[in-house]
Amino acid sequence: MEEPDELSKCQKEREEYLDGWKRAKAELLNYKKDEAKRFETVVKLANEGLINDLLGVLDSFDLGLAALEKEGLAQKGMYLIRSQLEDILKSYGLERIVILMSQAFDPARQEAIVEVESDQPTGTVIEEVGKGYLLNGRVIRPARVKIAK
Repeated sequence: MEEPDELSKCQKEREEYLDGWKRAKAELLNYKKDEAKRFETVVKLANEGLINDLLGVLDSFDLGLAALEKEGLAQKGMYLIRSQLEDILKSYGLERIVILMSQAFDPARQEAIVEVESDQPTGTVIEEVGKGYLLNGRVIRPARVKIAK
């Protein structure tokens, strides 16, 4: 009579081991998926430092073009270079934060640098002082704005 008990004991152990193996396999698959997602995020944001440095160059182009326009000397080539630089940055996931005047201040995407007396409702954007940018949907530089007091 020991044989049926031993057989059922072995079958029970086999089921336990099989369940454990299935759980371990599922955990490994989930781990692989999670790691793939993390790797994808790292790849998307790997260029953040480079792009952040290039934003200064883009800002300098804007200042240079503004100065040339005041003197009436803006050349088509300057605009072309700026456009090419902007297109390259866009291809790496950069997009500008669009600021609409009279919109409510959004601290997640904007940095208020000064509050100004205005006839606008308190906390609305009056002027964009510095452009803000997103890299693959994440704020890497908030837009600098003046808001109504």
